[in-house]
Amino acid sequence: MDWTWYLFRFDGRINRALLWQALLIVAVLAALLGVIGQVIRLIDAEGALKLSLKLDFDFGLDDLFKLADPRAFPSLTSLDRTNLILKAFGLSLFLWIYLATAIKRLHDRDKRGWWIVPFFFLPGLYNQFSDLLPDSTWMLAFWLVATILWLWGFVEMFCVAGSAGDNRFGPDPLAGTEDGPSPAKSWEQQSELELVPPSASPPGGMHVKRGA
Repeated sequence: MDWTWYLFRFDGRINRALLWQALLIVAVLAALLGVIGQVIRLIDAEGALKLSLKLDFDFGLDDLFKLADPRAFPSLTSLDRTNLILKAFGLSLFLWIYLATAIKRLHDRDKRGWWIVPFFFLPGLYNQFSDLLPDSTWMLAFWLVATILWLWGFVEMFCVAGSAGDNRFGPDPLAGTEDGPSPAKSWEQQSELELVPPSASPPGGMHVKRGA
Protein backbone atom coordinates (compact mmCIF):
# COMPACT_ATOMS: atom_id res chain seq x y z
CA MET A 1 0.00 0.00 0.00
CA ASP A 2 1.13 3.55 -0.77
CA TRP A 3 1.34 5.03 2.74
CA THR A 4 1.92 8.57 1.46
CA TRP A 5 -1.34 8.42 -0.48
CA TYR A 6 -3.13 6.64 2.36
CA LEU A 7 -2.25 9.13 5.12
CA PHE A 8 -1.72 12.44 3.32
CA ARG A 9 -3.62 12.61 0.04
CA PHE A 10 -7.31 13.35 -0.51
CA ASP A 11 -8.06 11.52 -3.76
CA GLY A 12 -9.43 8.01 -4.11
CA ARG A 13 -11.30 5.72 -1.72
CA ILE A 14 -10.55 3.64 1.37
CA ASN A 15 -12.71 1.16 3.24
CA ARG A 16 -13.84 1.16 6.88
CA ALA A 17 -10.92 -0.91 8.12
CA LEU A 18 -8.37 1.58 6.82
CA LEU A 19 -10.17 4.49 8.50
CA TRP A 20 -10.16 2.66 11.84
CA GLN A 21 -6.49 1.89 11.26
CA ALA A 22 -5.77 5.59 10.66
CA LEU A 23 -7.29 6.45 14.05
CA LEU A 24 -5.08 3.82 15.65
CA ILE A 25 -2.04 5.34 13.96
CA VAL A 26 -3.01 8.79 15.26
CA ALA A 27 -3.40 7.40 18.79
CA VAL A 28 0.03 5.76 18.65
CA LEU A 29 1.65 8.94 17.34
CA ALA A 30 -0.08 10.99 20.03
CA ALA A 31 1.23 8.67 22.73
CA LEU A 32 4.71 8.86 21.21
CA LEU A 33 4.66 12.65 21.19
CA GLY A 34 3.45 12.61 24.78
CA VAL A 35 6.40 10.45 25.81
CA ILE A 36 8.82 12.65 23.88
CA GLY A 37 7.46 15.75 25.58
CA GLN A 38 7.79 14.21 29.02
CA VAL A 39 11.34 13.02 28.36
CA ILE A 40 12.34 16.51 27.25
CA ARG A 41 10.75 18.09 30.33
CA LEU A 42 12.53 15.60 32.59
CA ILE A 43 15.72 17.54 31.97
CA ASP A 44 15.75 21.04 33.45
CA ALA A 45 17.82 23.98 32.32
CA GLU A 46 20.90 22.69 34.17
CA GLY A 47 20.60 19.16 32.80
CA ALA A 48 19.49 17.66 36.13
CA LEU A 49 16.81 14.99 36.03
CA LYS A 50 13.54 15.76 37.72
CA LEU A 51 12.17 13.10 40.04
CA SER A 52 8.52 13.28 39.08
CA LEU A 53 7.07 11.91 35.88
CA LYS A 54 3.50 12.60 34.80
CA LEU A 55 2.51 11.24 31.44
CA ASP A 56 0.07 13.33 29.43
CA PHE A 57 -1.14 12.14 26.05
CA ASP A 58 -3.48 15.10 25.48
CA PHE A 59 -2.85 15.59 21.78
CA GLY A 60 -6.40 14.95 20.62
CA LEU A 61 -8.22 16.71 17.80
CA ASP A 62 -10.38 18.43 20.42
CA ASP A 63 -7.58 20.98 20.71
CA LEU A 64 -8.48 22.12 17.20
CA PHE A 65 -11.72 23.64 18.43
CA LYS A 66 -9.97 25.37 21.31
CA LEU A 67 -8.22 27.52 18.73
CA ALA A 68 -11.61 29.05 17.91
CA ASP A 69 -12.38 29.71 21.59
CA PRO A 70 -10.80 32.87 23.07
CA ARG A 71 -11.20 31.41 26.55
CA ALA A 72 -8.56 28.79 25.73
CA PHE A 73 -5.89 31.30 24.69
CA PRO A 74 -4.47 31.87 28.21
CA SER A 75 -3.93 28.15 28.72
CA LEU A 76 -2.26 27.82 25.32
CA THR A 77 0.06 30.81 25.86
CA SER A 78 1.05 29.49 29.27
CA LEU A 79 2.57 26.36 27.74
CA ASP A 80 6.34 26.12 27.64
CA ARG A 81 8.05 26.26 24.28
CA THR A 82 8.57 22.49 24.03
CA ASN A 83 4.96 21.68 24.80
CA LEU A 84 3.71 24.39 22.46
CA ILE A 85 5.85 23.15 19.56
CA LEU A 86 4.77 19.55 20.12
CA LYS A 87 1.13 20.61 20.38
CA ALA A 88 1.29 22.58 17.14
CA PHE A 89 3.15 19.83 15.27
CA GLY A 90 0.93 17.05 16.61
CA LEU A 91 -2.33 18.88 15.95
CA SER A 92 -1.33 19.75 12.37
CA LEU A 93 -0.18 16.20 11.63
CA PHE A 94 -3.19 14.48 13.21
CA LEU A 95 -5.70 16.83 11.58
CA TRP A 96 -4.15 16.26 8.14
CA ILE A 97 -4.18 12.48 8.57
CA TYR A 98 -7.75 12.49 9.82
CA LEU A 99 -9.02 14.72 7.02
CA ALA A 100 -7.15 12.79 4.33
CA THR A 101 -8.49 9.42 5.46
CA ALA A 102 -11.99 10.62 6.39
CA ILE A 103 -12.49 12.34 3.03
CA LYS A 104 -11.34 9.24 1.15
CA ARG A 105 -13.81 7.25 3.24
CA LEU A 106 -16.58 9.70 2.31
CA HIS A 107 -15.59 9.15 -1.32
CA ASP A 108 -16.08 5.44 -0.70
CA ARG A 109 -19.64 6.29 0.35
CA ASP A 110 -19.98 8.30 -2.89
CA LYS A 111 -20.09 11.59 -0.97
CA ARG A 112 -17.99 14.71 -1.46
CA GLY A 113 -15.37 15.67 1.07
CA TRP A 114 -17.38 18.72 2.18
CA TRP A 115 -19.57 16.37 4.20
CA ILE A 116 -16.78 16.45 6.79
CA VAL A 117 -18.11 19.89 7.83
CA PRO A 118 -21.50 18.72 9.20
CA PHE A 119 -20.12 15.37 10.33
CA PHE A 120 -17.04 16.63 12.22
CA PHE A 121 -16.61 20.40 12.48
CA LEU A 122 -20.15 21.47 13.39
CA PRO A 123 -20.57 18.92 16.23
CA GLY A 124 -17.07 19.75 17.48
CA LEU A 125 -17.77 23.47 17.57
CA TYR A 126 -21.05 22.89 19.36
CA ASN A 127 -19.31 20.75 21.97
CA GLN A 128 -16.70 23.48 22.53
CA PHE A 129 -19.18 26.33 22.97
CA SER A 130 -22.19 24.48 24.43
CA ASP A 131 -21.50 25.83 27.92
CA LEU A 132 -21.97 29.39 26.60
CA LEU A 133 -25.47 28.70 25.31
CA PRO A 134 -28.46 29.70 27.46
CA ASP A 135 -29.73 27.04 29.83
CA SER A 136 -33.21 26.67 28.42
CA THR A 137 -35.34 23.92 26.94
CA TRP A 138 -35.42 25.41 23.45
CA MET A 139 -31.64 24.92 23.23
CA LEU A 140 -32.38 21.20 23.13
CA ALA A 141 -32.85 21.59 19.38
CA PHE A 142 -29.18 22.58 18.93
CA TRP A 143 -28.04 19.61 21.00
CA LEU A 144 -30.31 17.29 19.04
CA VAL A 145 -29.05 18.53 15.66
CA ALA A 146 -25.40 18.26 16.72
CA THR A 147 -25.96 14.75 18.09
CA ILE A 148 -27.78 13.58 14.95
CA LEU A 149 -25.03 14.97 12.70
CA TRP A 150 -22.31 13.29 14.77
CA LEU A 151 -24.11 9.93 14.82
CA TRP A 152 -24.88 10.17 11.12
CA GLY A 153 -21.24 10.89 10.33
CA PHE A 154 -20.02 8.08 12.59
CA VAL A 155 -22.32 5.56 10.94
CA GLU A 156 -21.50 6.77 7.42
CA MET A 157 -17.74 6.68 7.84
CA PHE A 158 -17.10 3.94 10.38
CA CYS A 159 -19.98 1.47 10.10
CA VAL A 160 -21.60 1.34 6.65
CA ALA A 161 -19.97 -0.40 3.71
CA GLY A 162 -18.89 1.66 0.73
CA SER A 163 -20.73 1.83 -2.57
CA ALA A 164 -20.35 -1.36 -4.57
CA GLY A 165 -18.17 -1.17 -7.65
CA ASP A 166 -16.56 1.91 -9.15
CA ASN A 167 -18.00 5.33 -8.44
CA ARG A 168 -17.13 8.91 -9.47
CA PHE A 169 -14.19 8.98 -7.01
CA GLY A 170 -12.42 5.81 -8.08
CA PRO A 171 -12.49 2.00 -8.07
CA ASP A 172 -13.90 -0.08 -5.24
CA PRO A 173 -11.11 -0.56 -2.64
CA LEU A 174 -12.48 -4.02 -1.84
CA ALA A 175 -12.64 -5.18 -5.45
CA GLY A 176 -9.18 -6.74 -5.34
CA THR A 177 -9.79 -8.58 -2.08
CA GLU A 178 -13.26 -9.84 -2.87
CA ASP A 179 -12.30 -11.15 -6.31
CA GLY A 180 -9.91 -13.76 -5.01
CA PRO A 181 -8.24 -16.46 -7.05
CA SER A 182 -10.64 -18.81 -8.74
CA PRO A 183 -10.90 -22.23 -7.09
CA ALA A 184 -8.96 -25.09 -8.63
CA LYS A 185 -10.85 -26.96 -11.26
CA SER A 186 -12.02 -30.33 -9.96
CA TRP A 187 -11.02 -33.48 -11.78
CA GLU A 188 -13.86 -34.78 -13.91
CA GLN A 189 -13.34 -38.50 -13.95
CA GLN A 190 -15.76 -39.24 -16.77
CA SER A 191 -14.13 -36.73 -19.14
CA GLU A 192 -10.61 -37.96 -18.40
CA LEU A 193 -11.34 -41.66 -18.76
CA GLU A 194 -12.63 -43.67 -21.69
CA LEU A 195 -13.50 -47.27 -22.26
CA VAL A 196 -11.38 -48.94 -24.91
CA PRO A 197 -12.74 -52.11 -26.52
CA PRO A 198 -10.59 -55.24 -26.29
CA SER A 199 -7.84 -55.49 -28.91
CA ALA A 200 -4.59 -57.28 -29.39
CA SER A 201 -2.52 -54.58 -27.72
CA PRO A 202 -2.89 -52.90 -25.35
CA PRO A 203 -5.42 -54.99 -23.45
CA GLY A 204 -8.98 -53.69 -23.27
CA GLY A 205 -10.46 -51.99 -20.29
CA MET A 206 -10.26 -48.53 -18.78
CA HIS A 207 -7.45 -46.20 -19.94
CA VAL A 208 -6.55 -42.56 -19.40
CA LYS A 209 -7.00 -40.32 -22.42
CA ARG A 210 -3.81 -39.11 -24.08
CA GLY A 211 -3.07 -35.50 -23.28
CA ALA A 212 -5.31 -35.52 -20.19
